Amino acid sequence: MQIVFATNNQNKLKEVQSLIPNHIKLLSLKDIGCFEDVPETQLTIKGNAIQKAEYIKQHYGMDCFADDTGLQVEVLNDQPGVFSARYAGPQRDANDNMDLLLTNLKDKNNRKAQFKTVIALHINNTLETFTGICKGEITVNKQGEAGFGYDPIFKAEDYTKTFAEISLDEKNKIGHRGKAVQLLVDYLIKL
Repeated sequence: MQIVFATNNQNKLKEVQSLIPNHIKLLSLKDIGCFEDVPETQLTIKGNAIQKAEYIKQHYGMDCFADDTGLQVEVLNDQPGVFSARYAGPQRDANDNMDLLLTNLKDKNNRKAQFKTVIALHINNTLETFTGICKGEITVNKQGEAGFGYDPIFKAEDYTKTFAEISLDEKNKIGHRGKAVQLLVDYLIKL
């Protein structure tokens, strides 16, 4: 079986590839010659995932899945949410995004947050979605060098280290994307 993962994010690709069984060949957008920006104009995480998967199916005719992830901070009414990648502006800079979030939380005691990933799978003319959530909190300062996005300021529940301080294997076991991908894999294995 081969399937397209509708992303240009090499970090996401690496994370997901490590979770997919060897008999499932994962293709990137680059592998199928898709170099245009796949639209993400929906107002929900689930909506964006579905939009991206439908775009690839419609324009390339291939079975595919797409994900969208948002960081939801309780005291900020679940912001940045669907706008997580461009929270500090269209440049999509992770450090700018983290700096803005830390500034917005400066005087807040409640630092509860969660990462939410939704995967939309378009296969055999059927659309399925899978959701993974990882609850935790936002740290006061950036900690760690690994990971990407908000990883240096997110600490999962019952952990003393941020996502940027733990191994990829550990992150995949407890993280939002790992949970959603596991549901996807369980579904694909039954096909």
